[in-house]
Amino acid sequence: MRIRLGCEMRYAFPYPVPMVVMLNVHPSRADALEEPDALRTEPPVPVEIYRDGFGNLCGRLTAPAGSFTIGTDAVIRDDGKPDPAHPDAEQHAVEALPPETIVFLLPSRYCESDLLADTAWQLFGGITPGWERVQAVCDFVHGHIAFGYEFAHRDRTAVDAYAGGRGVCRDFTHLAVAFCRALNIPTRYCTGYVSFLGEPEPHPAGDFAAWMEVYLGGRWHVFDPRNNSPRVGRVMVAYGRDAADVPLTHTFGPNPLVGFRVWADQVDQTERPAVATLPPEEPLPPQIMTTRMG
Repeated sequence: MRIRLGCEMRYAFPYPVPMVVMLNVHPSRADALEEPDALRTEPPVPVEIYRDGFGNLCGRLTAPAGSFTIGTDAVIRDDGKPDPAHPDAEQHAVEALPPETIVFLLPSRYCESDLLADTAWQLFGGITPGWERVQAVCDFVHGHIAFGYEFAHRDRTAVDAYAGGRGVCRDFTHLAVAFCRALNIPTRYCTGYVSFLGEPEPHPAGDFAAWMEVYLGGRWHVFDPRNNSPRVGRVMVAYGRDAADVPLTHTFGPNPLVGFRVWADQVDQTERPAVATLPPEEPLPPQIMTTRMG
């Protein structure tokens, strides 16, 4: 299967603003790209590509004053299979975990696993460790949080999502990540593309998505508490401890986003969604990361 995927973001900057963006496909999937998904800007500006501490690709640039557009567009090969399930995957004892997984056991800005530890053990302590326990976490979070773009809030944490019971996909993921870490399961926050291939219509507008990967049975496994079902055409862009590590764009100044679109379609489906003009919002303060994840 060949999937055309990409994104476009339009801004109206009052003055030149430095940016760091995470919009390229993760290096672990780079070999599946038919050609590099190079960042494209209009007007053209120099872009420095580097890898962060997790191995994600980051683009560093300075956006000029006025209208500015940045995005990617590429075709990736995919096996067309839904997310794999490994119900026999076992949970590791903490002392047996590889050192590189330990950071994904710790509390982080949006995933206060320490504050949710008592709740996590009360809810899931009696469930068999491993795949069954993680799926129970996803089932709970999927049912506990009401989804709605109108509920999006950039400062909502896992504790807030548990208390408020509403949010977007990053909130589902933050809460599930926090619960799993509290249960001594290494869990990392992921962002990228999730296609609607095989899903019943009508499909909502394209958007970036958030999900998680847990370390069980010696490898990382995908779990998606927002959709809570296997999906076809999932392509990771970046992973980290939580959304603070993997913002789509991080602007060191005003963030006047005026247009946003994302696509992930089979290559024979050439029609792309129209650019959606965003409703007016309160201006974001300097150094605020942009995440629009559903």
